[in-house]
Amino acid sequence: MFKSTLGLAVRPALIALLVTFARFFGERADLPNPVTFVLGIIWLTLIVAIHWGVKLAEDERPYRLFFLSLAVFALLSRIPVFALWWVTNTWGLGTHYDFTDSFGQAVLAQLFGTLTQIVLGTILGWATIAVRRRSPPEPA
Repeated sequence: MFKSTLGLAVRPALIALLVTFARFFGERADLPNPVTFVLGIIWLTLIVAIHWGVKLAEDERPYRLFFLSLAVFALLSRIPVFALWWVTNTWGLGTHYDFTDSFGQAVLAQLFGTLTQIVLGTILGWATIAVRRRSPPEPA
């Protein structure tokens, strides 16, 4: 189960790293807020949840594998966000990443973000699994 969990979580976590840096550099380049807003790991989480829901619907224990993979993905995706908080806060770069003043606030914000990803992703992913499991099999 551990190997399957990591196997699912690593690729989206790497994509989250790219999305996070794209948003950071987009904000630094003064791109319009609607453009940088769509470059977020919450949106990526929802896309990943649907993808995994479709992919895991036929698995023996899809809900457990989905949840564990989502938890790992959410934690991994928050590491670069926390790092950018430190960078932007230390050098006063003025992005949305430096909205907190202290280390403790930043940790709590990332834990809240992780929890948000897990809750929203689980609802959407488990619903996708349930719908896929109830739909008739595709003809061969």
